[in-house]
Amino acid sequence: MAGQKTADTAETVRTLTLSKSINEGLRRALSDNEKVVLMGEDIGDLGGVFRVTDGLKAEFGPSRVIDTPLAEAGIIGTAVGLAYRGYRPVCEIQFDGFIYPGFDQIVAQVAKLHARTSGDVRMPMTIRVPFGGGIGSVEHHSESPEAYFAHTAGLRVVSCSNPQDAYSMLRQAIASDDPVLFFEPKRRYWMKGEVNLEQTPERSLSSARVLTSGTDVTLVTYGPLVPTAMDVAAAAAEDGISVEVIDLRSLQPVDFDAVVASVRVTGRLVVTHEAQRFAGLGAEIAATITERCFEYLEAAPERVTGFDTPYPPAAFEDQFLPDLDRILDAVDRAMGRRNSLSDWRFDG
Repeated sequence: MAGQKTADTAETVRTLTLSKSINEGLRRALSDNEKVVLMGEDIGDLGGVFRVTDGLKAEFGPSRVIDTPLAEAGIIGTAVGLAYRGYRPVCEIQFDGFIYPGFDQIVAQVAKLHARTSGDVRMPMTIRVPFGGGIGSVEHHSESPEAYFAHTAGLRVVSCSNPQDAYSMLRQAIASDDPVLFFEPKRRYWMKGEVNLEQTPERSLSSARVLTSGTDVTLVTYGPLVPTAMDVAAAAAEDGISVEVIDLRSLQPVDFDAVVASVRVTGRLVVTHEAQRFAGLGAEIAATITERCFEYLEAAPERVTGFDTPYPPAAFEDQFLPDLDRILDAVDRAMGRRNSLSDWRFDG
């Protein structure tokens, strides 16, 4: 029996890239529910520009894995009709910056129909969005538009950061009766990790995850910057600073209880994301934690973000994106080791 258990485990636990984990999540969803359909540009024969849907059209056919015209408004609009008829469409937006032609459909129809019909209509749609920089590309291929959608009532917004979450969270998103924006950190597509294909999700889709315990500073992030945050925690530990890293996972709703519990221990908060600073997720998190933890804070919350400019040419993206040094500087400021006012203009 022990040998059989080991064999079963070996079959269900595999080392996969993040992109392959998403592929497996889509395959499982298609297998489990005949109402699941995939839609997107070049997702069929090509398997998507990042090959995330590779092999799925051959396995499930062109009526389940649908190559669409280059028209994001048409993709989302068609998915709205399918959801109305009881299907569970999964739309792929080829690159983050290509989502804007479909913006009206998402914020005016997808997000509103459940409330508009007094709950009679559900929109069980998942919209997959490869997002963020770090791949040497340009604007419309390296953007972080998540705050637009987190601001829109009626949408769930989530972002995975590792292969297991990519697989489990995608399956939860597709099974949800709510519309979900599923942001995938494209520069982490090739990151590998162990994935249990039969594991029941450990937490709800809206729950954050504490990745490292710490007592000095709470470092909050999501998606592509989670591995960077882990590197920050390791580097800070060498300097005697204990950093607690929180992966938000859900950007709407935010698991503020997890962040509050951490900040009440550490007394300090640093938030980092690739999107621009002004009106970004970091601003909302900093404001809410200030409201809920004012008497616990030892320093003002720090934000380390992209700059308030259009995404730069690829040669300059390393200066635009938050990195280990910029986040460590913010940790030092939170600890009172650097002057926040004199350094503010440089921290994003």
